[in-house]
Amino acid sequence: MSSLRDKDAGSPAVPETEQTEVWKSEFGREYTDRNTFDTKALDELYRKNYGVIRREINERSLRDIAKEASLGNQLLLLQQMGYSNLSGVELQPYALEIARRRLPGVSLKSGSVLALPYADWSFDVVFTSGVLIHIAPDDLPNALDEIYRCSRTYIWGMEYYAPEAAEVSYRSHSGLLWKMDYAQRYLDRFPDLELVREQRLPYLENANVDTVFLLRKRC
Repeated sequence: MSSLRDKDAGSPAVPETEQTEVWKSEFGREYTDRNTFDTKALDELYRKNYGVIRREINERSLRDIAKEASLGNQLLLLQQMGYSNLSGVELQPYALEIARRRLPGVSLKSGSVLALPYADWSFDVVFTSGVLIHIAPDDLPNALDEIYRCSRTYIWGMEYYAPEAAEVSYRSHSGLLWKMDYAQRYLDRFPDLELVREQRLPYLENANVDTVFLLRKRC
């Protein structure tokens, strides 16, 4: 598989939504502080939640993907797994500042999944982890279109799962968190995508379920 570093399409204006305003605010900064982990702490969190570490989840999902493939997001662990052609997008300025300090050599840009600052087919793999769950259902088609547009071959995701779309209260806020069958949303929207594999990960301490899925363009 050939490796593509991003072919920069400039920095498109980020569509302003209720959610982007919240995540760019102090609320998003506090979220960053709560959720910034080194890889050891991240593995401990995943073991507590699912009984399996994040590295194992990644290895199951990416076993067919070459280490030189271009990837975005969840970057620190992917870097330690041997992936080097990495890029990422971050909406929250404070989170972007932290990421740039922690990830020298990684291409990181300010932007949104609603307007990715990359040209078509920029990456072998486009990945989201806990991103789509924060996109309002009315804006979700735009996000899926952007991810599909930037992917050359694979779309990889880890998101909250539910068979039907449902809103979830998040830290006493409404309009910030949803769960649904995200893999199926992709498949319904893009007929040339196929499901390569999917893992459903039930939480050990509650009734929630996450989905980890890998999709591939047929052409």
